[in-house]
Amino acid sequence: MIKNFKLKKNNVEIFFVNRKSKIYPNIWLRDHIKNTENWDFRTNQRKTFTANLASDLKAVKGKILENGKLLSITWSDSSSPAKYSHKFLLDNSEKKQLKKNIKPWISRDIKNQIYIDYNKIDENKNFLNLLESLHKYGFAVIKNCKPNLKSVNKIANKIGYVRNSIFGGLWTFESDNKKADSAYSQEELRPHTDSTYSNDAPGLQLLLCCKYNAKGGASIMVDGLSIARELKKNHQKLFKTLTEIKVKGKYLGDGVDLEAERPVFRLNNNKEIVQVSFNNYDRAPIDLPYKSTLEFYNAIKKFDQLANSKKYQWRHILRPGELLIFNNWRVMHGRGSFSGKRKMAGCYINKEDFDSCCRMNSIIN
Repeated sequence: MIKNFKLKKNNVEIFFVNRKSKIYPNIWLRDHIKNTENWDFRTNQRKTFTANLASDLKAVKGKILENGKLLSITWSDSSSPAKYSHKFLLDNSEKKQLKKNIKPWISRDIKNQIYIDYNKIDENKNFLNLLESLHKYGFAVIKNCKPNLKSVNKIANKIGYVRNSIFGGLWTFESDNKKADSAYSQEELRPHTDSTYSNDAPGLQLLLCCKYNAKGGASIMVDGLSIARELKKNHQKLFKTLTEIKVKGKYLGDGVDLEAERPVFRLNNNKEIVQVSFNNYDRAPIDLPYKSTLEFYNAIKKFDQLANSKKYQWRHILRPGELLIFNNWRVMHGRGSFSGKRKMAGCYINKEDFDSCCRMNSIIN
């Protein structure tokens, strides 16, 4: 709740109950008025012409309302007071936690908590369980799907929509040596994230087993956040290198030449990891000073050694009707070598659409 306030020349200092005070610039408060004159409630868009706000804008009068739930301020360029809720002010006074209830994990931590029944996915509580598993652990397995693209499409459209890529929208695949991608081989596919060559890598990937008449081919999940935690704790210099050096990914073939670059651990302004991005198959040559080159190789070697250790790998052979869905911005995926027939179906979903679905269902703020 709001305890007190001070109207100053260029800002307003607001004192909250049991919290430190926060100073808000006048122009920021004036820019965030939500009334019919300044805000379109139908579209949730600002109507204020911010560039026209006076540089000497002043708060001329203030009043605490509803026992501290609201602060009313009258501005020098408006006769009607504007109301600001304590929740809005607090939400914009501290470093917001972009993530909550996230569980970095190693292989022994994963039991049956990541399994969801496809036949119950339309029930709200079960759909929420799917979103919570994806948010908390970075992946889930949906059982009892019909082994076709309709199942993939249904799950994708409950979360967002199918994303098109160089592989199409919805796709099926088997081993195919004609394709310019290691995923189409029958060899061991070491843990990686997809589309390091894309400026906006897909957020979620769905992989449904349609046919399995083979030996081997276990799907592999590795939590990039857990590896980051280990490196930050015991190999701080290597961790720092992986947050600073941008690694270029490249896809050349099938009529395209794609490139993008970012660090293995991409951080936000609060130094939190927002994306894990690593694919040793698609990594392009890197041009760095001699010392930095050696530091880079030391860092990615340690990272990849951890990613390929049993401690960090959850392995499971997908059977027909099992759909693996995972956060490609956090969890690396791979596949054991196999012989025989193994047919998969899948698609991508944008990260922003997954985040939107989580916000709409109160999984994240």
